[in-house]
Amino acid sequence: MTTASQDHDPEPDIEELAARQQQIVTRRQLHGAGIDDMHMYRQTRRGRWQRVLPATYALVSGTLTDEQQRIAAALYVGRSAQITGLAALHWYGFRYSPKADRMRLLVPHTARRASAGHVVVCRALSLDEYARDGGLYRICSPARAVVDACRELRDLRTVRSVMAEAIQRDFTDLPTLDGEVVRAGRSRTALVRQAFREVLHGVRSSPEAELRVCLAASRELLEIVWNPRLLGPDGSRLPTPDGYLADAAIALEVDSQEFHLAPADWRRTMDRHNELSRYGVLVLHFPPSQIRREPERVRHLVEDAYRSRRGYGATCQVLVGGPSSTENDKKGPFLAPPQQPGRRSIR
Repeated sequence: MTTASQDHDPEPDIEELAARQQQIVTRRQLHGAGIDDMHMYRQTRRGRWQRVLPATYALVSGTLTDEQQRIAAALYVGRSAQITGLAALHWYGFRYSPKADRMRLLVPHTARRASAGHVVVCRALSLDEYARDGGLYRICSPARAVVDACRELRDLRTVRSVMAEAIQRDFTDLPTLDGEVVRAGRSRTALVRQAFREVLHGVRSSPEAELRVCLAASRELLEIVWNPRLLGPDGSRLPTPDGYLADAAIALEVDSQEFHLAPADWRRTMDRHNELSRYGVLVLHFPPSQIRREPERVRHLVEDAYRSRRGYGATCQVLVGGPSSTENDKKGPFLAPPQQPGRRSIR
């Protein structure tokens, strides 16, 4: 058994435990293996180990992985704690979530553990009952993590992107997300509520939301349906544009360069354009950069097209069946979340 007078590697029992925990162990676990504080001190001084958090060690040197950081946080705070916010979104694989330097963990309101290192302890009156098991730690459900993450953010564009991705990629649904926004109350949720209202109206990306804001300033344009379900004269399903002015049969597309780098993506866009055009729909394409830099020009272009085609939608025989549930899922109509008994919707 290792003592303060010895300077050997840890005993096999702690090595097995460390392997299961990706080389992250607590001071109590080391003591249980017979390793005293002096040995921990010497190993840390020599750079063989590192103290990640109070009473929490990594038995390796170098930069820790994200998984090791999560395990260390859970061992420090307690395995009943729940990782939430941006760190949880990173675990789920959100593409548009920024990387956070610190990791937020929910703990019961009565817990006494303090924030330290890369860990931010967030006391909550109630933990997430739908949290998922990550093995050595707990991860909040996507809806709870999205709302908590967006409350950390101060950029509306990023909040829009995160919330839209949550719905677009089926991480959660509108009623569940609505419930989490209501649960969060009025504390740091102004941007969250604005982005959720946009998603509720059919917007499925941050550039779409910016286009919606841009065109909302127009006094000429009638109602624009976002991500509509379009049907041909025979009832066949047509491609879903980002926005649609039914009175003038004008489709609005936000075309990001990110989605058109491959030839197959470009051909897919052209096929969508041609399919709508053969039914008499005018397709207007706008890159996100133009919407942000020249909103007035974008608005005037749409208004000019609308004036020249007003009333044409009645003759092209393209039917609007309602907004689609997501941008990628073109299978059915958009369903507004029902009111849940005893809960106040933010709509």
